Amino acid sequence: MNNNLYNYILGVADNSLILAQRLGELCGHGPTLETDIALTNISLDLLGQTRSYYQYAAKIKGEDATEDSIAFLRLEREYKNVLLVEQPNTHFGFVIARQFLFDVYHYMIMQQLQNSKDLNLAAIANKGIKEVSYHKRFSSDWVKRLGDGTSESNQKIQEAIDALWRFTDELFDILEADQKMINEGVAVDVSKLKAAYYEEVSEVLKEANIQIPESKYFTRGGKKGIHSEHMGYLLADLQYMQRTYPNMTW
Repeated sequence: MNNNLYNYILGVADNSLILAQRLGELCGHGPTLETDIALTNISLDLLGQTRSYYQYAAKIKGEDATEDSIAFLRLEREYKNVLLVEQPNTHFGFVIARQFLFDVYHYMIMQQLQNSKDLNLAAIANKGIKEVSYHKRFSSDWVKRLGDGTSESNQKIQEAIDALWRFTDELFDILEADQKMINEGVAVDVSKLKAAYYEEVSEVLKEANIQIPESKYFTRGGKKGIHSEHMGYLLADLQYMQRTYPNMTW
């Protein structure tokens, strides 16, 4: 088993799984029918990508590993998603801000991952890039609509950006497994994307009349399995069926 490749795949895939779970919680609760369906479809896109990653990860791990066991039967500390994606759906502004801050990063990752020397990862990225491009366009447009809308909508999206900004720097942390895969031409060196990320995010925020947070304090730990208090509750919902009915098959 290639532990470094396995852990790198989890680091990429877990972000999509956990964000998909958060968006899935909103099904039937969107502010309009169109937006509700759009968010649900984004959740399904992310789950589809996650399945491809986990199927590949299961082959690497071997033994009795399956996409379901990797998705549902790990302990909290074994998930490697960033803290940003596990933050709760406080209000619609938070949902959009969280999505936007992740989508810009996700699109950059997928662009680069298409050039991976690992043909499986390159294929997953090549297949998913159009979906992620739509996700970024959707969330960017909503940031602009909320920021340049009413005084209340501007206040809500500003509040969300201010609260979530501290989770953005972790996106560019590189773990030991990541570095080894970067050296082999398999992984994306996310540290090289940081400047372009903040530049693109800042341009959208300025266009939306949203102030760019000046705080230099950042929270991290998710990539190392050290999660926020929200993660345990999320996993309780996510894992309920598999843990209640062990070895269940569809």
